[in-house]
Amino acid sequence: FESHPLRRRRRSAGRVGAGGSAVSGTAVRASGAWTMIRYLYRKSRILFVGINPHPGSYARGVPFSNNKMFWYLLSDAGLISETRDALGDDAALKRIYEARFNAVYGLGLLNVVERPTRDVSGLHKGEEAPGRKRIARAIRTQKPAVVCFIGKVTYARFKGSREVSFGWQEDIGGAKVFVMHFPLRGKAAVRVRELRRIARAARA
Repeated sequence: FESHPLRRRRRSAGRVGAGGSAVSGTAVRASGAWTMIRYLYRKSRILFVGINPHPGSYARGVPFSNNKMFWYLLSDAGLISETRDALGDDAALKRIYEARFNAVYGLGLLNVVERPTRDVSGLHKGEEAPGRKRIARAIRTQKPAVVCFIGKVTYARFKGSREVSFGWQEDIGGAKVFVMHFPLRGKAAVRVRELRRIARAARA
């Protein structure tokens, strides 16, 4: 999942950013300055969907940057061509995310819930409703080849059902749908194989 106290919060609706990428995000005051995580997903061939950001990732302005495992897995699976040293450096990772993640690699990411919490237990019942609409709209307008939900909890919240499994699911709006294991707490090799399956499907 992706706490420090959040005293004030202001939201900005999904929009098209200066670089032409579709973005969605929430601005948060953290460590005395406004920070914002910008979710890039314009015309992505693979759209990743997370549950919600960790406060550490939120403060850095980059998804999954509190623990870099998601980024290491993308590199190991060949979805991005970046060194571990670069991915492990906060400033370098932010540059990679903002300049290359969507524009060069054709990847996108949205969260079901934009509010940061330390884990899923901090989410409120029904809080995922706006995110379901936002993600469905992104699938409809951006037409990714594959939508990959990161973890069963994420897909369960999106679907509104606890009866979910890993692997391929029913298509959504013409996009293939896959549920992968969460990046943490398990063998990296399993996640790498899943990401390679997703990449192959996106090329098909």
